[in-house]
Amino acid sequence: MILGELEKLVLNYLWQAREADAKQVHQHFEKRRGGSLNTIQSTLDRLHKKGLLRREKIAHAFRYRPAMDRTAFIGELIRSVTHDFSADTDSLMSAFVSLSAEQDERQLERLEAMIERYRQNKSKDDK
Repeated sequence: MILGELEKLVLNYLWQAREADAKQVHQHFEKRRGGSLNTIQSTLDRLHKKGLLRREKIAHAFRYRPAMDRTAFIGELIRSVTHDFSADTDSLMSAFVSLSAEQDERQLERLEAMIERYRQNKSKDDK
């Protein structure tokens, strides 16, 4: 899924804020990058149509919130890209190893701990 720069910024803002209406999002970005309320409303609507935001009408305005958390979104992006380009799991694992090479020692230790927790949870689920 391809996202524009403002779409990424808005999505990141909503992951942090958890929920907001168009005016709140506009106020946040007005100071940082400018732009009109209409532009923000259009961006929120596009993200909703892409299934990335949920919305609920309260009074005369929609309140928006992320349809999934950041981790799930990144996982979906990775699944989408790997499915589109390769069913070869070795390529996927090689890409992760390549990315891991850019991490510092502390980040690699965190990754190892995450993998170990996943293994432990998976073995519990398999029983």
